[in-house]
Amino acid sequence: MLYGTLVLAFFLVPVNVALANKAETSLKGPAEAAKGAEVTIRITSTHNSNTSSHYTEWLKATANGKELKRWNYNKENRPEGAVFSKEIKIKVTEDTEIVAESSCNNHGSKGPATHKITVK
Repeated sequence: MLYGTLVLAFFLVPVNVALANKAETSLKGPAEAAKGAEVTIRITSTHNSNTSSHYTEWLKATANGKELKRWNYNKENRPEGAVFSKEIKIKVTEDTEIVAESSCNNHGSKGPATHKITVK
């Protein structure tokens, strides 16, 4: 019986470790824009789980340090899927650095993603 328990534990522990991950964020948008132009930025959050006990807890975006948008989630109001995207539109009047980050309710974040837009 002890042998069976050890074998079972050996197989279950690596699975849990493999399934546990931090939320990751990526950004897509133009590298250049005319002064005063409205640009669209696509923010994608990737996390391998979307259950009531393990999900992306929040996603946020800033431009030059000022918060643009924040989406908060909970076990009753989870993201659309383990991978989901949001779009934001901003008017650029100067060189702009967009920073986005998402976080898992259990494991946190892999860190922010950045995207720079040069105004011409």
